[in-house]
Amino acid sequence: MSLAVANQYAKALLEVVDKPGSKVAPESVLEQLETFESALAESREFRVALLSPAVSSVQKSKVLARVGGILGLSPVVGNFLNVVTSHRRIPLLSQIRVQFRAHLDDQLGIVRARIAAARELGAAQRSSLESSLASSVKGSLRCSYSVDGALLGGVTVQIGSKVLDGSVRGQLDSLRRRLVAEG
Repeated sequence: MSLAVANQYAKALLEVVDKPGSKVAPESVLEQLETFESALAESREFRVALLSPAVSSVQKSKVLARVGGILGLSPVVGNFLNVVTSHRRIPLLSQIRVQFRAHLDDQLGIVRARIAAARELGAAQRSSLESSLASSVKGSLRCSYSVDGALLGGVTVQIGSKVLDGSVRGQLDSLRRRLVAEG
């Protein structure tokens, strides 16, 4: 249920930002949400002020306005955060941001791939991998890389809910399943 709620907030924010005459770009909104989320994570007092039912809505709005000014948040993002806070949805902010990014990616035709490798990949390896993946997706491919020490070798690629396992561990597991099925 929380994902559905986060999705609705994200869609609403994107609709506001996409309206003609909007004075803020969707990419800027995403950056501002990330900045706000970081500030929220770093300050216990700030979190308590926004989450506590003992703090009035008026006080929360004042805190948001002050912090928004310090962080350089646009009025659109400030208003959005006021709505999120007044509806007690601050705990969903991370999910809202993720959903906002997903909707924005869909709108811009961006496909994100998360690639995990057993060790750091070189530029040539990354380029080759991205070229191979780009031919299988519709849209512009954006890759993020990480090192996963649990992999013996090779890579795993996640695009949306699809996982491509080219790791040594995955190949060994596949071999084990085939041997058990034949045996």
